[in-house]
Amino acid sequence: MTQDAVLALMQSHGLWLVGPMAVIEGPIVTVIAAYLAKLGYMTLLGVYLVCVLGDLIGDGMYYWIGRAGPAILPERWLAKLGLNEARQLALEGEFAKNGPRILLIGKWTHSAGLPVMLASGAARMNFGKYMWWNLLGTIPKTAVFTAIGWFVGSAYSAIDTWIWRASLGAILLVAMVAFILWQRKRA
Repeated sequence: MTQDAVLALMQSHGLWLVGPMAVIEGPIVTVIAAYLAKLGYMTLLGVYLVCVLGDLIGDGMYYWIGRAGPAILPERWLAKLGLNEARQLALEGEFAKNGPRILLIGKWTHSAGLPVMLASGAARMNFGKYMWWNLLGTIPKTAVFTAIGWFVGSAYSAIDTWIWRASLGAILLVAMVAFILWQRKRA
């Protein structure tokens, strides 16, 4: 579906459609919805609140998929993914120690978000703590995309491309820093 089609649908159906769409793809939906709010089709506060809620519902779904994954995936898939018992314990330990930091980095880099949320479920992170830290990451992230939509939302097609590029750059930067830290720890 093109961004123009999304715009037309959101324009017709308002926040009733923004909510479910924000569960699936929050940032560009937030930008387009905030742009429509500026044009008077919905309220800005409504857009912000619905997009925060949609983002959190999606985060919760990804957590539960990650939590169920090791139990429902065939053993050979787990082996291909490298999810043996030792790695599962290491993952749980890492989230117990650094869960909030990992979640916020995943949330703000966007492209790392899905694997981080799935991993937090697989690591059996406390769900209440998981949702709290996701809320703390979602509030400013959604505010930024709402502001972008309000001020330059008419360029939503270009913004979608820039979101993708910025996400890719952020994940590459995080990977590079992690690799450097790993190399230093090994040496």
